[in-house]
Amino acid sequence: QVHLVESGGGLVQPGGSLRLSCAASGSIFSINTMGWYRQAPGKERELVATITRGGSTNLADSVKGRFTISRGNVKNTVYLQMNSLKPEDTAVYYCDVPLWGLDYWGQGTQVTVSS
Repeated sequence: QVHLVESGGGLVQPGGSLRLSCAASGSIFSINTMGWYRQAPGKERELVATITRGGSTNLADSVKGRFTISRGNVKNTVYLQMNSLKPEDTAVYYCDVPLWGLDYWGQGTQVTVSS
């Protein structure tokens, strides 16, 4: 079992920045990949970024050059640094850990980009 807790969402103006954090507990030594997804109202959940234990990253085209994903030193945390935010980035952001054929999800954190 893995339990995920996200933090760092909020309201920001276009062009602003936010940093999301996700901390995993439980069977953390089995975790390889951690990632972020987002879901906007009326849309399907979509991949934002993933990172492996070794540091390999994958980012959606829509966020390349603006978002950065990183892992903490103890490897059970993952961060999403979001810069140059746009209104279309508004969504609930979810932390994800794929493990043992399942996806473990956090509770989600709201990010709203609006003037």
